[in-house]
This record gives sequence, structure tokens and C-alpha cells, in this order.
Amino acid sequence: MPETIAHLLLHPQDNVAILTDPAPAGSCPLGHGGPLSQPVSRGHKIARVDIPEGGDITKFGQVIGYASQPIAAGDHVHSHNCAFGDHDRDYQIGVDYDKALAAIPKVEPAHFMGYRRPNGQAGTRNYIAICATVNCSATVIRRAADEINRSGILDQYPQIDGVAAFAHGTGCGMDMGGAGIEVLQRVLWGYATHPNVGAAVFVGLGCEVMQIARMKSLYGGEDNSRFFALTIQDSGGTLATIARIVDHIRALLPEVNDIKREPIHASELKLALQCGGSDGFSGITANPALGIASDRLVAMGGTVVLSETPEIYGAEQLLLRRAASRAIGEKLIERIDWWENYTRMNNGSMDNNPSPGNKLGGLTTILEKSLGAAAKAGSTPLTGVLNYGERIETPGFVFMDTPGYDPVSATGQIAGGAQLVVFTTGRGSAFGSKPAPTIKVATNSRLYDDMREDMDLNCGDIVSAGVSIEAKGREILAHVLATASGNKTKSELCGLGDNEFVPWQLGAVM
Repeated sequence: MPETIAHLLLHPQDNVAILTDPAPAGSCPLGHGGPLSQPVSRGHKIARVDIPEGGDITKFGQVIGYASQPIAAGDHVHSHNCAFGDHDRDYQIGVDYDKALAAIPKVEPAHFMGYRRPNGQAGTRNYIAICATVNCSATVIRRAADEINRSGILDQYPQIDGVAAFAHGTGCGMDMGGAGIEVLQRVLWGYATHPNVGAAVFVGLGCEVMQIARMKSLYGGEDNSRFFALTIQDSGGTLATIARIVDHIRALLPEVNDIKREPIHASELKLALQCGGSDGFSGITANPALGIASDRLVAMGGTVVLSETPEIYGAEQLLLRRAASRAIGEKLIERIDWWENYTRMNNGSMDNNPSPGNKLGGLTTILEKSLGAAAKAGSTPLTGVLNYGERIETPGFVFMDTPGYDPVSATGQIAGGAQLVVFTTGRGSAFGSKPAPTIKVATNSRLYDDMREDMDLNCGDIVSAGVSIEAKGREILAHVLATASGNKTKSELCGLGDNEFVPWQLGAVM
């Protein structure tokens, strides 16, 4: 009798199983059915039963696609025989709210050692931010930040994590009353006033659409000791402006350094949830484990922020069922409708995902990927839906509308006030972020072993060693609290985060 290849059944209703070991050509993964004509990698799907052409393909108890040809038991199920199609649109807003409320676990109070700001905010890092209002000032702010960071002067100020330059490729050639400028204003102000920022400098060219004075009038902020602004045109040009920024920051250093960590309740944490380079194990190990951590942080009164609207597409009905109100549910539906129209206008498709790397890792359709991605948010009620970069003020599990592209998505979450990011990956990632550090979590042990300098935690032992998802979720949350207290992440040690500030660019470039 053929040897059965190790595999996982995720839900009793599933008609596919997940290989935990590779299946060589000629093997029969289930111990029955015909032999495989080609080898199949770990993390990929095999049919548990015969599936007729047009039949549902189910994983996590949900439809992830439809058979584009007859599939025999034991066959590899992937892009060659599983097609994207319509998903469940029977939206039932709030029907599982009571169940989600009951899913909030009982936990002991927890604290982290953070920075208490004069305005009451709680920070996990202490940066000085230099924000470009326009691409024309990008080089100036990068060179000013680099001069300070390389000078060695910060060694005298141990409470300062560094000077971060937030440069971007827009700020002009845009509609003065459009969505693009609104987004950019929210993001720049969100970074300048972020709880992980002790002081900020805005630098413009002077003639751009994105005017510093307009932003100040919209959001306030007349404290020039924390919010200093200048333009290249009024400062004598490139070199003179760099010198002026450097002089100003040197003068600020003693004041920004004059702060100490103190115990702060975990209820003040806002945790951004991200995944990138996902694979067939993402929805089995790291994402549900992060979901446990999310539930426990919510139980402590904290906030978790799920995003990447194109990557919850097909799973939105599960989030809607636990919405705290009809208005919250309807806002999420409106965002889904907007994205369908947006991709259609740009000759795209919501099934543009998964990426080639995702597919190599075993993910076939966006419906499958989204079901795994949504697991990061756990099981508690959906308490809010936010626009991109909007200030995060409601505790609990909230959703922020962002693209799926990781740098753009995380930029929005950080602009909203998230002090930490947890990023799960199955294929590998070199992502980092400032001023909110990123914790990277591997979905499988092979990745963790191959990229130890990038990965903070390994969830592969859920499959390889039988570690429970509950235990791994507790481990993730403990790591979050330690990082919030000052422990450096692998991305910080690698020096990542200077190039991942990417505001969402909307509207015409004119």
C-alpha cells in the first residue's frame, strides 16, 4: 500500500488537505488514488475526494474556488484546476456579534515600559522625524537625517532612537481639493504627531501644492519646539537648508532625550497587523496565532488594526457578521464596492492576488488568501472601519482601508497611530518600518532557519512540533510587550525602515 504523505485537514467540510511534507512524483499523498505525475511542494493542496468540473473547492470550511476540470482524489489542487469565481455575498451584518463578544478571553492585566508624552500619548520609541511635504525636498531631508545619524552625536542621547527622514514621491502635480492631498495631509500629520515621535521638522520647497501652512490650519500645532517648518526657497537653497535642519535638530536633542520609560497599561497599545509573502501555511500557523495575540490584547483594552482591503476580499462576510453596528458593516461594504470599481476602472481584477510567490507557496486564489489573512484579527467584535491614515481612536478590533501593498498599507496604519507592527510571512520579507518597529513572524520553520537575521519569531513549530496555536499566540503577545518596552526587532537591527514610508497616491498626476 502506498505510504501516506503527512497532510492537514483544516475543517471537516473541506474537500482539500494541506501537505506538510513534499510529495514526490509517483506518490499517492492520501494513500489512495492515482500517482502524482509531478512532485507537489509542502503547503500545497491535494483533493480528499473526487471533485467534478465546476464543483466547489473548500478550505477553512469556505469556498476558495471552483474546479476548472474534474479533479480526482489525491490530485494536486492549484492554478491549473482551481479557478477564481464569485464568493458569498449574503452579508449578515452583526449576526455573530454576541458570539464575538463572548470570544474575548479573560486575561490578567499587562503593562509595557513606554514613553508618556505631554499630550498623554504612549510611545514605544523616541524618534525625531523630518517630513518632506513634497518630493522636491526629499534629498534635503535624507541628507540632513544621514548627517545627524552618522555624526555619532546620538551616542550622547541614549533615549533617542534616531532621526528618521520621511520622504515620498508626491506633494505636487495634484488636485488641491482631491482625495490624494487629503490622504497625504493625514499621513504627514499622523507621522509628525505619532506617539513614537518626540519632535518633527516639516521641509518643503515652497511653491508646492502640499503647503505646510494649510496643514497646520487643518490640524493645529503651533508648538514650534515640537513642530518646526521651513522651505528650501526661503532658506537659501539645498545646502543652506540642510545646515539649518541639522542645527535645529542638534539644539533639540537634549529636550527630546529628556524622557524615561515608565509602566504603561497594555490598553494603550495600537497594534498594526500585516502579512506579506504569504504561503500555504500562513492561514494555518502564524496568522491564527497572531489572531490569538490580537484577542488577548483586545481583552486588555488595546487595539488591533487589520488592513489590506484587497486581501480580505472574499472573507469580508466573516468580518461583517461580527460588526458592532450596521453603520460599521455598511462602511466596510462600501469600501469593498469602491475597490471593485477602482480595479475595474484601472483594467484590473480583485483576483490580481495572489502574487507569483504566493502561488509558489501554495495559495491559489484571492478567496483562499483572504481567509488566511483575516485570521490575524482573531475573533472579537469589529468595532470600527477607518479611512486610510485616519486617527485610530476606537479600542478593540478595527479595520483600516488600505491597499494590499505592504509599504503603503503599513504607512497608513502607522499614520493612524499604531506604535508597533506585526508582519507574518511565509516566503520571507525584508520589511521594516519607522517610527513604529516591525516584528516579523515566520509561518514555517524552513523560512525561519533560512532568514534568522530577519525573522523575530517562528510559528513553524505549530506544524513540526505540535505547539498549540494558543501557546504561540501568548508567545507573540509577550514579544509585542517586550518590543514595546524597548527590545530591538530584527528589522531594527538590520537598519530597515527608511525606505518603507510610502503614502497611498490617489488621483490624477497633473
